[in-house]
Amino acid sequence: MKYSISDSKAPVMPNLGSGTEAIKLLLSQASKDMYEPLVPMLFPVLGAHLCGVTFQYPDFSKKEMTGMMAHLVADSGCNKGQLTLLVEALCRDFRQHDDGELRKLVEWQKQIKTKSSNSAKPVRPEVAFWFPPSDVTNAAFIQNAMACESLGNRSQYLNMTEVEMADRVCGGHKQVSQMMRNIYDKARAGALRATADGITGNPTLRVNLTFSSTPFAARQFYKYELLNGTFGRVVFSYKPRIDRDGRIPRLGKFSEEFYRKLDAYLARLDICKGEFVIKPLNNLIDRLSIEWGDYSDLADDNLIFDVGKRSLVSAWKAGCILWVLNGQTWTRAMGEMVEWLVYHDIWSKMQLFADMLFKDANPLDEAQRRGPRNMLEDLPDSFNEKQLEALRVSLGKSPEGTGTQLRKWVFRKFVTFCAQTGLYSKTNEYLKGRP
Repeated sequence: MKYSISDSKAPVMPNLGSGTEAIKLLLSQASKDMYEPLVPMLFPVLGAHLCGVTFQYPDFSKKEMTGMMAHLVADSGCNKGQLTLLVEALCRDFRQHDDGELRKLVEWQKQIKTKSSNSAKPVRPEVAFWFPPSDVTNAAFIQNAMACESLGNRSQYLNMTEVEMADRVCGGHKQVSQMMRNIYDKARAGALRATADGITGNPTLRVNLTFSSTPFAARQFYKYELLNGTFGRVVFSYKPRIDRDGRIPRLGKFSEEFYRKLDAYLARLDICKGEFVIKPLNNLIDRLSIEWGDYSDLADDNLIFDVGKRSLVSAWKAGCILWVLNGQTWTRAMGEMVEWLVYHDIWSKMQLFADMLFKDANPLDEAQRRGPRNMLEDLPDSFNEKQLEALRVSLGKSPEGTGTQLRKWVFRKFVTFCAQTGLYSKTNEYLKGRP
């Protein structure tokens, strides 16, 4: 693997080369300490601009750029608010559209007030907000999803500056898990109900979301959702606390020149329609999937394998967006960005939730949390089955799985077995490819 998910330091973001100019433009308005944390957060809002377009995943399924959810996690006062500044810059056209929709509602309400109680009331206009407020209620959220669906399968995007705001949108914390999974899977809202106007309220959810919170709030919010697939569907971007150097971060000026360049990129997203297959991106995801399977076998961990599969899908969607932003062409730098996004997401999850996921006995501070261990790294270059069995027991794994794990390692050419000595030896292929 190119990146380690168990180091205390975040995977270093690759250089923003050819094909990533749109990301570089957006980061020009952020302070340098926020470059890496902000990049994964940009794709849900960019994806909300892509409507009427599908891309083919390596498994041949066709996916829209909906259901994208990302969570920025950093301590209080660590500049998370810069995300909102970039969101507002990216959603200026959404705001303009929503202002027009709001005027329709205001005019309708005025007409309602001028009618007598016996007069026929004007029908409420169907309006669809693309960038609804983060404190929207669950009923209004579902109603807006219905309007977005009937007015052209448009996506709506919400930016929640505090993750607890999701409770209100979902109708309470107990409903958050199901709603977030429905959003990710582009399922129906599951809110079918009877009203005075008939049966209504079960739209397909085309929604992208971003959240922000402190590490404590994130751990509290997801503590009961770690094993049901909910948190795996969310991309996490974690910024550890840095040194207290006292320097005030410098932000961009959001000049007219910046907006001119940004609008040119957003126009590429808005006009993109149809069905596409991005072969170099799909080849990259196939390779990363095999690589992640190798790592999961080295750690003998099904949970981390499942988490990684969804990280691959999220990074693939980001790659589709980069492809459109770059005039529907692919570059090596875009591939490097996609690969980094996979491992930055998994690293962030391990830093925040490893002790909760893997049930460590003692709470760990953020510098000590680690993900699953590559057990082969803890063994000498030549070892026997009993040594691996002892290592598994020390890590809380069953000794019965030792033989199965060794067979997987031999099959994946991590080790070879010598019948004469009874020893397993690490292969040159493994030793050259270790992270």
